[in-house]
Amino acid sequence: MTSKLAVALLVAFLLSAALCEAAVLLSTELRCQCIKTHSAYFHPKHIKELRVIERGPHCENSEIIVKLTNGKEVCLDPKEKWVQKIVEVFVKRAEKQDP
Repeated sequence: MTSKLAVALLVAFLLSAALCEAAVLLSTELRCQCIKTHSAYFHPKHIKELRVIERGPHCENSEIIVKLTNGKEVCLDPKEKWVQKIVEVFVKRAEKQDP
């Protein structure tokens, strides 16, 4: 009887672990993060953080998401020249910090 209980507990544990792993995989965003983009210029000093998400199977567009100093997240239009320049500045700044 003890071995049956041990086997049942082991099966329950493995099933629980598998369900947790599936929940993590399902919660991963497999779609575009940006529904609409902001294209009007604003000064880069308002940008606290910048993320670039390359196009892939989850989304056909490259996405640029900035976190502003007021805590708001905004998607920028990657085709805009001013956005491309801001990305360049952030990349250069990151390269200087990671020697």
